[in-house]
Amino acid sequence: MAENKKGASSGVTSIGDFDPLQASAPATKVEVSVSCRNLLDMDTFSKSDPICVMYVQAVGSQEWREFGRTEVIDNTLNPDFVRKFIMDYLFEERQNLRFDLFDVDSRSSNLSKHDFLGQAFCSLGEVVGSVGSRFEKPLGGIPGKKCGSVILTAEELGNCRDIATMQFCGNKLDKKDFFGKSDPFLVFYRSNEDGSFTISHKTEVVKNTLNPAWQPFSIPVRTLCNGDFDRTIKVDVYDWDRDGSHDFIGEFTTSYRELARGQNQFNIYEVINPKKKAKKKKYVNSGTVTLLSFKVESDYTFLDYIKGGTQINFTVAIDFTASNGSPSQPTSLHYLSPYQLNAYALALKAVGEIVQDYDSDKMFPALGFGAKLPPDGHVSHEFALNGNPQNPYCSGIEGVLEAYYQSLRSVQLYGPTNFAPVITHVARYAASVSDGSQYFVLLIITDGVISDMAQTKEAIVHAASLPMSIIIVGVGPAEFDAMEELDGDQVRVSSRGQEAERDIVQFVPFRDYVDRGGSQVLSMERLARDVLAEVPEQFLSFMRSRRVPPRPAPPPYTAAGGQGGPGGPGGQVDGSLGANA
Repeated sequence: MAENKKGASSGVTSIGDFDPLQASAPATKVEVSVSCRNLLDMDTFSKSDPICVMYVQAVGSQEWREFGRTEVIDNTLNPDFVRKFIMDYLFEERQNLRFDLFDVDSRSSNLSKHDFLGQAFCSLGEVVGSVGSRFEKPLGGIPGKKCGSVILTAEELGNCRDIATMQFCGNKLDKKDFFGKSDPFLVFYRSNEDGSFTISHKTEVVKNTLNPAWQPFSIPVRTLCNGDFDRTIKVDVYDWDRDGSHDFIGEFTTSYRELARGQNQFNIYEVINPKKKAKKKKYVNSGTVTLLSFKVESDYTFLDYIKGGTQINFTVAIDFTASNGSPSQPTSLHYLSPYQLNAYALALKAVGEIVQDYDSDKMFPALGFGAKLPPDGHVSHEFALNGNPQNPYCSGIEGVLEAYYQSLRSVQLYGPTNFAPVITHVARYAASVSDGSQYFVLLIITDGVISDMAQTKEAIVHAASLPMSIIIVGVGPAEFDAMEELDGDQVRVSSRGQEAERDIVQFVPFRDYVDRGGSQVLSMERLARDVLAEVPEQFLSFMRSRRVPPRPAPPPYTAAGGQGGPGGPGGQVDGSLGANA
C-alpha cells in the first residue's frame, strides 16, 4: 500500500497535486548529498551503523513528512552516503528540511527501534545558497553531548534523462588480506566544479579474488556526470574489511565520453596507488580494471507520455452485492439519504474528481457487478450502470453518480462478489492497444467480501502484461485481508504457478480518510496521493518493458482542422467499451 512506500527518489510534488495536462515541469531539480563527521559511537564492540532520514515540512504547516532514507553504512562514524535526495527547488518558497541520524541495530524499518544519533534543521535555500552549495551544521538533539556534524551538498540536475548500464572486471589486483586474497569493490565519484568529489555509486563486494567480475549496474547519467560528458569520474578500488576500515588498493579516472565508447583497449584502466608509486621505483600498477560493457537508454517520465498525447482511460466498477445491506436501510453502504452521500457515492466522488483530470474527454464507462437485473432477474457481474450495454459511457463523475443512483432504484442487490468479469472486461480493450497511445485504469469500489479469488488472481496475472492498472477502494467496516493479498506490494500475485509480470493493483481502505460520522472526506490531498501513488510507476513499468517511447509533444498551436484524430484527445478505442462486448 502507498503508506509503506518511501519516496527516497521521487520529487516532493505528488501526482495528486496538479493537473498534468496543464502543468509544466518545475524549473529546477536539485540533488542533495549527505555526509557526516564524528558521529556518536553507540556500539560497544564496533562503530555505529548510521542511516540518515530526511523530512520535509509542508508549507504553512508544522507537520514533518518523511521524504526518504539513505542506505545504512556499517561500522563508521564518518559516512558518505551514496543514496541522494532529489527534490524540486522552489525559489519562491522556504523549503524546511530536517535530517535525523540513527544507528541501525536491526532490520526493523521502525525508527524508534534504533539509537538516535542527532538531528539538524535547515532550509533547502540555505544549502543551495552556501559557498559551493556545501553546507555544514552541527548535529544536536541529545543534551550534553557533541553529536558531530552533517555536511549537505546540493547540485542542480541537468535535463539529461539517460540511464547508463555498465559492467567492470578486475585483473591481478593487489593482495591485501593476510590469509586470503582480497575482497574488492569499486567506488565511483563525480567531480565538482571546485575540485572536490561526490560519491555516486558503490559496487557490491566480490569475496576472496584478485580477478573480480562485478555485476552490471545502472546509474542515471546526471548522477555520474550531471550531463557534462567530459567531467572527471574518479574510481577507487578497495579491499573490504568487516570492521569498516577498508584497505585502499588504488584508483583511476575516466569520463562519461570515454566510457560511452564501450569495450575497447582504451577502457582498460591501470589501478594506481600513489603512495606505493612514490615509494617503489619498479612499481607498475596495483592491477587493472576493464570495462566489459556499456549501454545507455533514455528514462522517460509519466508527464512525457501525457504531454505526448497518451490517453488515460478510466472505468468505474461498483459492488452491488447483498453484503452491502438493503439500500432502503440507513445502515446500508448503499443507503440513499436525502441529506448526505452514502459510502459508495462519497468514495466515487472523492476518487473520481481526482482521476478525471487525466481523462481528457471525461467520458467514463461505469459498470456494476453482483446484482439481479430487470426484467427477468438474471444475475450480472458486468452490467452498464446507465442501462445501455452498447454505450456504458457516463459524462463526468456527476454522470456516473446519476447512473449509480438510477441502478440502485432498478436492480436487486444479490451476489456473489466476483471481480474477475470486470477485470477481464477492461483487459479486453487494453489488449487491443499496445502502441503507448492508451492506458487503462479500472477503479473498483467494493465492501471487500470477495467470492472468486482464484479467478480474480488469474485475471490480474493476465492483465499485468497489458497497459492497465487496477485501483480497489474498500468501503465499510470489513476486514480487507483479501484485498491486501491482491495488492502486490509485499508478495506478487500469482495464479497456477505463474507470477504477475508487474504489480498493477493498488488497494486503499476508504475508512482511513473519512470522519467518524462517515459523511466527509478528511483529506482529499492525502487520499489523492495514496490512491494514485503507484499508477505512474505502474504505467512506466509497462512502457519500459515494451520499449515504447512517448510520442513527441504537439506544438503549442495547432492549425485549424489538425485536431482529434483516432486515439487523440477525446478519441475512443474501438468505438465504445460496451458492457457486454
